[in-house]
Amino acid sequence: MDHYAVLGLEQGASAADIKRAYRRLSRRYHPGINPGDRAAQALFERINEAYETLTDPVRREQYDASGSVAPRPAAGPLQFAGFDFSVAAHGQQAATFTELFADVLHPPAEVEAARPEHGADLHAAVTVSFLDAIRGVQRQVVVTRQDACAACRGAGRVTASEARCAQCGGTGAVRWARGHMVFARSCPGCGGTGRLRHQRCAPCGASGRVVRSDAVPVLVPPGTRDGARVRLPGQGHGGRAGGRSGDLHVTVHVAPHPLCVRNGDDIHLYVPVAVHEAVLGARIAVPSLEGTVKLTIPPGTQAGRQFRLSGRGAPTAGGERGDLIVHVNLVLPEVLDERSRELMREFGRLNDEDVRRELREASHQTTERRT
Repeated sequence: MDHYAVLGLEQGASAADIKRAYRRLSRRYHPGINPGDRAAQALFERINEAYETLTDPVRREQYDASGSVAPRPAAGPLQFAGFDFSVAAHGQQAATFTELFADVLHPPAEVEAARPEHGADLHAAVTVSFLDAIRGVQRQVVVTRQDACAACRGAGRVTASEARCAQCGGTGAVRWARGHMVFARSCPGCGGTGRLRHQRCAPCGASGRVVRSDAVPVLVPPGTRDGARVRLPGQGHGGRAGGRSGDLHVTVHVAPHPLCVRNGDDIHLYVPVAVHEAVLGARIAVPSLEGTVKLTIPPGTQAGRQFRLSGRGAPTAGGERGDLIVHVNLVLPEVLDERSRELMREFGRLNDEDVRRELREASHQTTERRT
């Protein structure tokens, strides 16, 4: 919440500007003027919080520096303490009837003891190669997160030598004048004791949290698919008041492979095969996750034929393996010399089978139907 925006002010607003804005807004949104209006009541509480923060020099300096302040200790309800006719407020400083009884009719709620708050989750991404995703690999991601301050252990204050509370002068109570009427309540700075036994934590600015960047190792398990998420418990933002830290969710992107395609747990590998190997048969080397394996290409192998190598695909969640499916891609030779051309012509004369016979028959049947 931006306290300046709540009051409709710029960050450099003067103390007088802050008081004028508070009076104007409190007259409009006070619960006594808007009975039963929960939205007005919630806004009035935000206005009060902004006013109390920006009128306290220490809290305002902390808020301007970090955008947040440590919560005030619980303060007791406002009580009438008599009249003081030595000083009276006039003009813009004079309190209205609404302001006069605002804290009497609607005393500030007691600040509950800080409850453990779960830290927020973080999200990151990492890109791995196709083979690393199949085999499993460890990578690092750099995350910036909020964590509990080590100096104060998230409390926002540290133990110090006991001293008199400067806010109440050691009396344990602060006085508040409205015109000639004087009210008093327990000092929020020392909780009514008049003594201070703690001081604000300098490393975290009393917020109890610090921002840091860490390189977090991420174990990508074998068989990870593109878009899968790896969850690292406790690696997100730190919790508050002893709450557990959030988690880090890492999305894994798998880079494409020039020869392999994954389909489920099977890996499809497209292997170039020469014409003479397909015609005569051959024994070729095929890469796999376990290294090179030998694959027999039978004589007369056609383009697009598939060979299945069981158990050589991607690992499954059950500890099994998919298959490696090898696709045959015929590669025609670049005929550059006359001798090669003559051999191909001779091959055609010796093997004059009509390879497009079925195509012509299908075309002829289609023509007959049309006529």
